[in-house]
Parts: sequence; C-alpha cells; structure tokens
Amino acid sequence: MTNPDSDGLFDNDWDDCGELSWTEADWQKYLASQETAVREYIKHYDQLPASMQRIDEAARLMGWELAEDPAAVDPETTREIEEVDEMEEDVFEGDWDPYTLHRNPVYISTRALYLSLLAHWERVAVQPGRVPPALGITLQALLYRGNEQALQAVQALEMGDYTLAVLLFKKALRELNLTLTRLNEPDATATPLAVRYREYAMPRLFDLREIWLRVMNECRQSHGGPTPLE
Repeated sequence: MTNPDSDGLFDNDWDDCGELSWTEADWQKYLASQETAVREYIKHYDQLPASMQRIDEAARLMGWELAEDPAAVDPETTREIEEVDEMEEDVFEGDWDPYTLHRNPVYISTRALYLSLLAHWERVAVQPGRVPPALGITLQALLYRGNEQALQAVQALEMGDYTLAVLLFKKALRELNLTLTRLNEPDATATPLAVRYREYAMPRLFDLREIWLRVMNECRQSHGGPTPLE
C-alpha cells in the first residue's frame, strides 16, 4: 500500500508502506466506498453539458485538480485545499485508507464512463426484435475489450511501467475506434435504437479517448520520449 498523499497520477511508494492488516469486511467496505466514487463521477459528468471541458470540470468536482495552473486557482479554493491537506495529514498520523488502483482518477473516470456505456447498451440489446443480434453481440464485446485494455493500462501506470501503459492504452484506443466504426455501419445506422445509442455514446467515447491521450502524453514525457508505433 502507498501513502494516499501522492502528488500525482503516477507517484507510488510501494517500498515505503507499512504492514496493513485488514479483514475481509474492511476490504469490502473499502471497495464499496470506491464504487461510490465511480457513481459520483458519472453523476457529475451527466449533469454537465457536453463540451471539451466536461472531463476537466468533472475532475474538478471530484477534487482531482492535479495539473491545474496555480495562477488560475481562486484564493478561496486554494485555502480550502490547504485545509483539506492539513486534515489529511492529521488523519494519516492515525488510521488511514490504503492507496490502491481503485483510487486512481484515470481508473475511476474510465470505469465510470464504460459502465455507463455498457449499462445503456445492455438495456438496448435485450430487445432482439428491434436490434440485430450481430450488432448487439459485437458492440458489447468491443465495449468490454476496450474497458479491459484501459484498466490494464491504468494498472501498468500504478506499477510505474509507462511504456507498457502506453502500449495498453493504444490497444484500448484501437477497440474504441472499432466501437466508433461499428456504430456507423449500415445495420447500426438503420436501427433507430442504435442511432439513439450512438448519440448517447459518442461524447463518452471521445472523452475516453481524450483522457487516455493525455495520460499517454504524460507517460511519454516521464519516459523521456515517444514510444514507437506498432
């Protein structure tokens, strides 16, 4: 486990952690709290207007302002952040929650957006009389594969292997692009329910791509340069 007072997305001090003895009930409570964060993220996201700034505003509402320009921060906001930091320092001196993959902002945002995409499509695809079976199966498979590759990429980030993270994000982007392509194929554009789903999904898919591209850029900067394309 690591100190939860990490300075950024990729800072991990695995070697500095002490022994943590938790029961299954403790971990169950911890995981439930992280699922709450996923629901909180998508709630903020859905309440914001679709725009290029939506992922930034959702991150701000989650308290993730990791890369914000200090000059642009309101003094009152700065004071509140400092107060929270002081409170967290006091808590850290006693009991504290461990830092795991589930608390990574990229994990939370990716999981939240994909869960919303999957849940919405599952409600559509259970109507076989109105959705072609091939479309229902292939699109769901693409969503699952994209989600899996992205979450593996976040795990690589947590382990500090940025080259592997970039590779896995590339794989996730390939699945995402295939998802976009599938939503524009003739059987999808001829299916009213799929057309409505496409309108719902497109902003989320493009926001996922934006999140991953930003993280890949950070990985390359940390690694010292771009990785070769496949």
